[in-house]
Amino acid sequence: MKRTDEVFGMSNEILPDSYVDRGALDDELMRLTGRRVHIAIRGPSKCGKSWLRQRVTPNALVVQCRLGSTNVDVYTAALAHLGVQLQIEASSKYSIKGTVEGQMSAGNDLIGKASAKLGIEGVGEIAEKTATVGRNINDLRFIAQLIIESGRRLIVEDVHYLSIEQREILSYDLKALWDFGCFTTIVGVWGDANMFVRLNSELSGRIEEISIEWGPDDLREIIASGSRALGISFSREIQNKAVVDAFGNAGLLQRLLLKTLDEFGMEHEQPPTLELTDASKYESAAMSVADQLNGIYIKFGERVASGIRTRADATGIYAHAMAAIISAGDPLHMSGIPVDYIFEIANGRQPRIQKSNLKAVLAKIDGLQVDKDNRGLVVTYDADEECVLNVDRQLLFYRKYLTVSWPWEELIAESEAAQESAGDGSA
Repeated sequence: MKRTDEVFGMSNEILPDSYVDRGALDDELMRLTGRRVHIAIRGPSKCGKSWLRQRVTPNALVVQCRLGSTNVDVYTAALAHLGVQLQIEASSKYSIKGTVEGQMSAGNDLIGKASAKLGIEGVGEIAEKTATVGRNINDLRFIAQLIIESGRRLIVEDVHYLSIEQREILSYDLKALWDFGCFTTIVGVWGDANMFVRLNSELSGRIEEISIEWGPDDLREIIASGSRALGISFSREIQNKAVVDAFGNAGLLQRLLLKTLDEFGMEHEQPPTLELTDASKYESAAMSVADQLNGIYIKFGERVASGIRTRADATGIYAHAMAAIISAGDPLHMSGIPVDYIFEIANGRQPRIQKSNLKAVLAKIDGLQVDKDNRGLVVTYDADEECVLNVDRQLLFYRKYLTVSWPWEELIAESEAAQESAGDGSA
């Protein structure tokens, strides 16, 4: 008998019984993967980007970015997966110099094959096959050839953690990689379509972008597919509540459905067809999921507040900006929160805040949020579109079910009290 967690729930592996090929994206991605193009997959966090690329490209060479990552970090991590150590001497938007060394037999074999293809002589080569073998490289061509020889496609996930400068450098690298016949897939959250083409116009025709968004009917299909596999039927009321609460997030919907089945006391498939109609069970499940998220967002608030306290700021602009962003309505979080909106709210509360200063602050909000591993973005600033993007839509569900007192409100009160005590309005 199938377990409920084999059908619904968050999983690092695809759950086939509730997997939905939304808009035939599987076929589209498979078709593009077979062509001589890079692929960019964009969409909100937990919208199914990873499941999609796992389904189409199961044996990929996957690298995940962190805040502060560089293009060199991407290549270093990718080659490390192949048993090759990359040592960079210098890099720029247009070139890269360094050496590669095999750290194991497989890595040495790859280096040997790439060298033979490119006609590059070895440096300090040793007779034993398992010994370190070094090769000088003077551009991306050798790195590209190593990836090609591995027979695996490079997948770069979470590129929204890269700075604008590093994304631009990556866009130029993508053009070079295309020239060398090394085609990659880029995955992340960004606001405007065809971001990499905008960063480097030479990528036009060399990169295809796929956008993943879930509408209500798509989310209902997840419910229907998994329900059939388990021999159950959720009432229309429960379905409606779950779809609304998911905020277009397929991963959150999966989590809510599994927790609802837990509330019904179900752990395995049922004799067809058991109807589940008690909406109070869903409400309990939703509150339980929100409680589980509480620790995440408490830590998020603490990190942001701690970062704000290290900034010398007379107007409390960081705190006012975060207050305006996090309190913005659901539609704005779903589409992007414009700078003008944030300025209107922040300036209305503190007239000394200027828009130019606000933009400078927004460009730094990523660094306020991340944890010790440089992960944990909830919102990120798109300087080109001049808007803040929601990277984690679970926030919208969380604040719907729990009343939150965010720590930056306390910082605002402290700033205002300090200004009043100064007497002349200065900090």
